[in-house]
Amino acid sequence: MKNLSVYRTTIFLITVFILSCESDNNIDTTNIVVPDSYEFTRDGETTVSFSGQTTRLNQAEELYSALNSNSATESGLDLMFNGDGNGSAGFADESLNGTSKIIGSKTASSTLAGSATTKSRFDAMITDFAANVVPNWNTDASAGTAGAISTPDGASTYHLNPMGQEIDQLFFKGLIGAFTLDQIVNNYIHPNQLDSGSRIDDNDNDVLSGDNNYTDMEHKWDEGFGYLYGLEGEDDLSTAGTLPSGNGSLLMKYFKKVNDEGGYEPGIGEVVYDAFIMGRTAIVNKNYELRDQQAAIIKVELSKVIGYYAIHYMNDYVSKLEAGNIAKAHHSLSEAWGFLLSLQFTNNGNDEPFMDKSTVEYFLDNYLGDFHSVNPGALTAPASSQYPGMIALVLQAFEANGVTLNIS
Repeated sequence: MKNLSVYRTTIFLITVFILSCESDNNIDTTNIVVPDSYEFTRDGETTVSFSGQTTRLNQAEELYSALNSNSATESGLDLMFNGDGNGSAGFADESLNGTSKIIGSKTASSTLAGSATTKSRFDAMITDFAANVVPNWNTDASAGTAGAISTPDGASTYHLNPMGQEIDQLFFKGLIGAFTLDQIVNNYIHPNQLDSGSRIDDNDNDVLSGDNNYTDMEHKWDEGFGYLYGLEGEDDLSTAGTLPSGNGSLLMKYFKKVNDEGGYEPGIGEVVYDAFIMGRTAIVNKNYELRDQQAAIIKVELSKVIGYYAIHYMNDYVSKLEAGNIAKAHHSLSEAWGFLLSLQFTNNGNDEPFMDKSTVEYFLDNYLGDFHSVNPGALTAPASSQYPGMIALVLQAFEANGVTLNIS
């Protein structure tokens, strides 16, 4: 992997943001009362609102279904992703249409990590699915030919483009980073949003946002919260720390997998939920140092989900390939591709990605361009080799920032 090694140097230049007990003790939390769940009120009425995030997450579920349908069209998929120029459009659930909530406008769009070229990858996937996958739905897939491929037992069938990629998996695993994670860690819980304009002064003086019962800063934090917890019911939300629901197809689904007993990091759910609560409490108490400390915890912990599942699916691809289950191998590699794309949207707590865009996209374009001809060594070569594989590079990227992933 000689060419990839040129890009590895950026991984080791990232400054580590240390979340130590010492820094905890430097922040005055005297007289701060922290609620047990994410519930905040003013004059007896709730101040929490993230309905826009719930709308976008529900839109995403319809879009996911459409990317698994042989009746999908490019125009229909584009409407769901990018709207019609006047608002959201194209959804069977009419409540999701005619709103200002559009998934595409929030994809790879943060100030910290936004990228028009990365957003264009998602638009290109929609075109690829409609132009290549749908017309060949019942064709047998092979190198250079789009079509279907089934597992040896016939239990699962996957629909591939000519490069052997399963578009719905590339798209949605990519959205986990480019949409949900990016909006949380690089946008709504970042000072670029929280402190924009007069928001600090307004929050200090309890100036509410229009006719709403919250300050702008409170609401921005809630919106970040909503991109993870926006599909939780009220009962689920009260236990979301210990028992995250896993609802939906995006970040929450894999956050739960990491947290569950037998997952890669049980207990991560409570760490993140408590940090969201403490950060929101800090905003109410005008303690912005405490707020930013909690934001850093959230950034690192949620980024770990991406690292875990990028490695998980690279390992699973190799395992399925060695077992002769070619269909499952293509499926897992498609999921790995999406999580690898998502790495550029991670945040090390110091507002740098664990692995940068140029490293990620160089690897995807040069080593995972055609799934029919992937060299497994590009994934699995050990760290001690001249050209380490991507699994080793992801582990090193996190370790360089003081984070050890519980996976190999």
